[in-house]
Amino acid sequence: MLIIQSCVHMCSHLHAVGWLCCWHAVAMLLKSFLSCCVFPDQTFTAWCNSHLRKAGTQIENIEEDFRNGLKLMLLLEVISGERLPKPDKGKMRFHKIANVNKALDFICSKGVKLVSIGAEEIVDGNVKMTLGMIWTIILRFAIQDISVEETSAKEGLLLWCQRKTAPYRNVNVQNFHISWKDGLALCALIHRHRPDLIDYSKLRKDDPIGNLNTAFEVAEKFLDIPRMLDAEDIVNTPKPDEKAIMTYVSCFYHAFAGAEQAETAANRICKVLAVNQENEKLMEEYEKLASELLEWIRRTIPWLENRVAEQTMRAMQQKLEDFRDYRRVHKPPRVQEKCQLEINFNTLQTKLRLSNRPAFMPSEGKMVSDIANAWKGLEQVEKGYEEWLLTEIRRLERLDHLAEKFKQKCAMHEAWTSGKEDLLSQKDYESASLMEIRALMRKHEAFESDLAAHQDRVEQIAAIAQELKYDKPTTFRMLRLFDVSSKTLITFYNAVLESEIRNGIMVWGTKCQDITKLYKLLNIALKICGCMNHQALQVTYDETTIRPVKHLVPLRDQMLQEEVARQQANERLRRQFAAQANIIGPWIQTKMEEISHVSVDIAGSLEEQMNSLKQYEQNIINYKSNIDKLEGDHQLSQESLIFDNKHTNYSMEHVRVGWEQLLTTIARTINEVENQILTRDAKGISQEQLNEFRASFNHFDRVTPPCAQNLTVSTSQKRNGMMDPDDFRACLISMGYDLGEVEFARIMTLVDPNNTGVVTFQAFIDFMTRETAETDTAEQVMASFKILASDKNYITVDELRRELPPEQAEYCISRMTRYVGPDAPPGALDYISFSSALYGESDL
Repeated sequence: MLIIQSCVHMCSHLHAVGWLCCWHAVAMLLKSFLSCCVFPDQTFTAWCNSHLRKAGTQIENIEEDFRNGLKLMLLLEVISGERLPKPDKGKMRFHKIANVNKALDFICSKGVKLVSIGAEEIVDGNVKMTLGMIWTIILRFAIQDISVEETSAKEGLLLWCQRKTAPYRNVNVQNFHISWKDGLALCALIHRHRPDLIDYSKLRKDDPIGNLNTAFEVAEKFLDIPRMLDAEDIVNTPKPDEKAIMTYVSCFYHAFAGAEQAETAANRICKVLAVNQENEKLMEEYEKLASELLEWIRRTIPWLENRVAEQTMRAMQQKLEDFRDYRRVHKPPRVQEKCQLEINFNTLQTKLRLSNRPAFMPSEGKMVSDIANAWKGLEQVEKGYEEWLLTEIRRLERLDHLAEKFKQKCAMHEAWTSGKEDLLSQKDYESASLMEIRALMRKHEAFESDLAAHQDRVEQIAAIAQELKYDKPTTFRMLRLFDVSSKTLITFYNAVLESEIRNGIMVWGTKCQDITKLYKLLNIALKICGCMNHQALQVTYDETTIRPVKHLVPLRDQMLQEEVARQQANERLRRQFAAQANIIGPWIQTKMEEISHVSVDIAGSLEEQMNSLKQYEQNIINYKSNIDKLEGDHQLSQESLIFDNKHTNYSMEHVRVGWEQLLTTIARTINEVENQILTRDAKGISQEQLNEFRASFNHFDRVTPPCAQNLTVSTSQKRNGMMDPDDFRACLISMGYDLGEVEFARIMTLVDPNNTGVVTFQAFIDFMTRETAETDTAEQVMASFKILASDKNYITVDELRRELPPEQAEYCISRMTRYVGPDAPPGALDYISFSSALYGESDL
């Protein structure tokens, strides 16, 4: 059209330039037109022959060989795969017109509008009309079906070429004329699909004719694409004919259509296998992590249940140090593992549901609920263990004090008994007068009174000894002294009595009085003999006793001063711990409440929620140093045997539990938002729809969370991200669901598979969008495998390794069962049962 317009434009200048010059210009223009028209003529002829040879014929001259309509009808049958009406066999003009009309009618039946193309022009050999008709056929049957990302035929073909040649240097396909002049684009197309046919690295941009001829020769020899263009004509023409280039390039598209189809099928299979491999990896990680965590709990519980007390304070303090290491070093990673385990489980279930896979069922005893129960048992034993440790340490502290007291009292009484045996065994009474004997008797009476006065102290020492469970050698020595003293007194009293009777000095009344006293003394001695179960003697207060007492007074004063300093230091530790705990405790509680608000807040997108939660998470991580400092102060308190603190309601145990809850809560909340994003993207939910779901959910979100310790979210908090079954039912009814008991029970098994009694927002979103996702199916995967298997019902190992990447190929080979059938060669694999197993319809 451009050339014709140029002719008209030149003819308008005939009078100005003269006829001779004008005809010369017209001749040049016609020559240029004819040189351009050779592209469609040559190209269209080659294109027609590429199809007609399948029927065993061809054309030599495009305007002559289609005039009778017979080969035109045959061409249409070959390229369409359909039968046309039976042609007229006559050779008259009207027979030819009838056959051409049958061909044109068939073209029109395919939705093609033939403008100004009539049977008469074709029969008369009109080149322009014939070429126009062939171009129309090419457009409809060779190009129209080309569609890439819902583009038109021409745009789709261009986009396909751009994508295939994008990685190649010196290639920039922008059109169907000058972009192909250097031949590199054609060579790139061939190399992309058949790199074995062309060494692209050896091609030069400054050798366009060589590049084009290489592409033409390779395409004709190996791809069955006839040479439709001439390299010199393309290079020497400023703008090669677009129709000719499109026709030729479309042949490459169709030549590689099988490869494209196989590539698409392989991509689908790889995508499905990648999902399965990722899911299987998550399942294996869950099983491994669950096993390790349960094994650690199993090993730890007996250690915490062992309540056999050590005999020394040092040994018990070592137990306390071991427990401290457990809480600060060994347990925190397990808390993170437990949280990560729950996150992995929730993420895995979301991915399985979004990919149309069955839910994951862990091995027996490894459900999330099983791990939660085991963890609960661990914490119960752990709490009792710490209480037992503190009680035992306090008991040992008291026993140490009693032992020291016992030793001091025993030392004092042993010092008093020293020399008493010799004193009591003296026989000074033998040469004594009656007056002196009476003096000795009064001395013994004083001894008896002194001994009776200190009887309570002796019993106190005996009680201390009993509590300490001493093997009492000292007490036995004291009992021996009591025995010796009593026998000496008895001997003394008997001797006095016999002397008095023998000498007959006193009158009977006096004797009676003296004998009465002697019997009294004898009874006292017998009483003393009955005191052998007592465990000490009362010291007498002479100068040797007072002297050490005077020495002990300043020592006791020093000890009292040291005790005052210790108590003051302990009070400082209490206040220091309380000052931090009274800040950390409320901070943890506040963060818990803020996170709860973020997770149920209807305002903002999921990405905004995620960013906000990530900031909270970073703030929490940065706050860890405050927890560590509090742990250090707590350790100092324990080492100082401080077990009470009236200045705070937050114990270290409360802070630990709250901190662990905070870390777990933020991780779970982030994971919930991540799963919501996964669901939204997979289901194609808009932010407006998501906000509507949230509004409905929040309206019925009234579950009161359990109050754990005093660091959890306040029980007055209304929204917390969960609904009980009654509120969930009311929510569904408000959204138009007609629910019976059976149907509601079925829905509850979907939203609450672990029977927790609550419905989370994630479970609610999953239910509301469950049926809307466009996911791959087992049938689609089977169809893709069928393409790779060239329509066979089985596939071979070689085909899998040829069509799939190595990892995916080996994955299939290791899991596919042997195909059983009469038409199967050795080693054939059953891709049908494998595809069903991928979606849980059978077992892999």
